[in-house]
Amino acid sequence: MKTVFSYAKPYWLPAVIALCLMFIELLVELSQPLIIAKIIDDGIVVNDPGAIGLWGIVLVSLAIAAFFCGVVNSYFSSHAAQSFAYDLRNELFRKIQAFTMATYLRFPTSGLITRLTNDVSQVQSVFFMSLRIMLRAPLAAIGSLLMAFLINPKIAFFLCIGAPIVVVFLYIMVKKGISFFAQVQWRLDRVNRVLQECLQAIRLVKAYMRDQYESDRFQNVSNLLKVDTTRALRIMEFIMPVLLLIMNFSLLAVIWFGSSEINNGNAQVGELVAIINYAMRITGNFSMFAFIIIAFARAKASADRMEEVLLVPADDLEVENSNHNEEEQKELGSIRYEHVSFKYPNTNLPVLQDISFELKPGEKLAIMGETGSGKSTLLNLLPRFYESTSGEIYVNGRNIKGWKLSDLRETIGFVPQRSLLFTGSIEENLRWGKQEAEFEEVQYAAMQAQIHSTVEGFPNKYGTRVGQKGVNLSGGQKQRLSIARALIRKSGILILDDSTSALDVKTESALWKALDEEKVTMLVVTQKVQTAKILDKILLLHKGKVEAYGTHEQLLQISERYRQIAESQQEQVGE
Repeated sequence: MKTVFSYAKPYWLPAVIALCLMFIELLVELSQPLIIAKIIDDGIVVNDPGAIGLWGIVLVSLAIAAFFCGVVNSYFSSHAAQSFAYDLRNELFRKIQAFTMATYLRFPTSGLITRLTNDVSQVQSVFFMSLRIMLRAPLAAIGSLLMAFLINPKIAFFLCIGAPIVVVFLYIMVKKGISFFAQVQWRLDRVNRVLQECLQAIRLVKAYMRDQYESDRFQNVSNLLKVDTTRALRIMEFIMPVLLLIMNFSLLAVIWFGSSEINNGNAQVGELVAIINYAMRITGNFSMFAFIIIAFARAKASADRMEEVLLVPADDLEVENSNHNEEEQKELGSIRYEHVSFKYPNTNLPVLQDISFELKPGEKLAIMGETGSGKSTLLNLLPRFYESTSGEIYVNGRNIKGWKLSDLRETIGFVPQRSLLFTGSIEENLRWGKQEAEFEEVQYAAMQAQIHSTVEGFPNKYGTRVGQKGVNLSGGQKQRLSIARALIRKSGILILDDSTSALDVKTESALWKALDEEKVTMLVVTQKVQTAKILDKILLLHKGKVEAYGTHEQLLQISERYRQIAESQQEQVGE
């Protein structure tokens, strides 16, 4: 928890003010039984109305002061807790953004969402309650015990009979609570994961009429969350009855011994009343312990989960090179792979093996191969989403490991295999590629991507709102908008990862004609021979290795596999 709560340091001043006000409230609370004892012994017993009035006014005045301290304490506590949670949530998000792709894949998306939402809320709540009431309960119990000893040590001694049992019992319950609530938070991750999967695939669920199946699956994980939460809370519910039982036995002993002391003339009635009052306050604060321990246990489990993100080693983060070379770049747009191999972390199976090829500025490469041959992985190495296991990659004549990461990615326009759009207008989505772009640049990129006329046909044109992930657009429209978003960057290199699969022949032909005017180096993953043959070169992959490399005509001569692909597609066209 140390790492997580270090983000509260900037708010030490409001936290200290809140704690000081809380201590004033506590002192008032601890002084009240003493004042009541004074009213009884100095006023009621001796029949002195003046003493009753004086101490009564003091009691009311202190209560009013405590009320105002409580109100101001809530203000400063809320400010410190909300600010702490804001900084923590932003730092978690920043750290996740800095993950390498390999690191990101170690954490389920649902788990990261839970950390940024529920887990942050858990520690925020504990921080607020610590400044407002959480520290007050144990301090009030300890203070009440000390005040009881100050009044009459002999009677107060009986309040300590169960202290060792209480300490051991609370220690055991805290350890159990942390373990149980860690399991609860993991179950919550699972619920979020199933929910996320179902909502993302809602069209598929409806098309295959799997509503009941998904409902049963969600009910299953939800039931496991309920069972684990119930078990954790049931164990925690033992705390209050046990504490109250111990304290009630101690209270009975105080009353029995205190009455004996009064009868023997060794104690006054007010003293016994005050000690009983303190005993009741201890009992009342003990009733808060169950709530405090549950909150602390959940916060500890949440803090441990967030520390998994915050303490990710630097090797697992994308960092800018501190010693990158600023020499003048030549061969702008050139790409060269030299004996590149790659395997994913924690696996022994190579995805790519000894890949070598070279593209001159402005050349366009088609990458083909069966599913799982390593096409997308090959592209992901270029912007350094992953680091090659061996071999070297050069962009603009310079090894990409010597590039500043932001500069490298600035030279690349990337269109992923799965078209992703964000909630907002079409114009905002296109500007996502270049925030400072003029509207004319937005329109030109849309024209090049063959989507301008479609957008102009919408009622609000470029102001048309795009639903979550582009749900209100067709697959072809989303692909063309994704291409326009990449084109607006005016990068020297353009990556298209099977990004034209949803386009009709006429639209795709117009797109390639427009892209040919861009004079950029292109890497295009495609399954269409018709597309590959109009590009400058073709790289055919098979099981992570280069099967053939050259032009369409050359591959027809040297590669049996390529000829089979071409012939099968010609037959399909003929049919």
